[in-house]
Amino acid sequence: MSTAEQEPHAAHDSVGVLVSRASQQISELVREEMRLARAEMTDKGKRYGKGGGLFGTAGLLGILALQALTATCIAALALVLPVWASALVISAVLGIVAAVAALAGKKQVTKAGAPAPEQTIESARADLAEIKEKAHR
Repeated sequence: MSTAEQEPHAAHDSVGVLVSRASQQISELVREEMRLARAEMTDKGKRYGKGGGLFGTAGLLGILALQALTATCIAALALVLPVWASALVISAVLGIVAAVAALAGKKQVTKAGAPAPEQTIESARADLAEIKEKAHR
């Protein structure tokens, strides 16, 4: 249908009919956008799931590699010391490294403060106060 044929029809439509059509079209547009967003998020979710699984696998293999390296260090040190002493030395070194990492982590957590988004909360409170102030004017 050409626009010339639509114009007489549109001229006879009431404002209510036009608003109703616009409302239906907007609703349909929103539904289509929601379907598109759902499909996109489903695809991204699958990719994040696969990526997380691969990171988990990499972490597990990394831990196994560190265990093998620890055994290698004990074996190498056993060339100079008895095996039990080699294992004790390597265990002590690993314990010290773990303690230093734990202290550094605790320091970072303490620096971070409370887990609440304090700046955002303050900003939202200020916005609410301003809205209330303008509403009372």
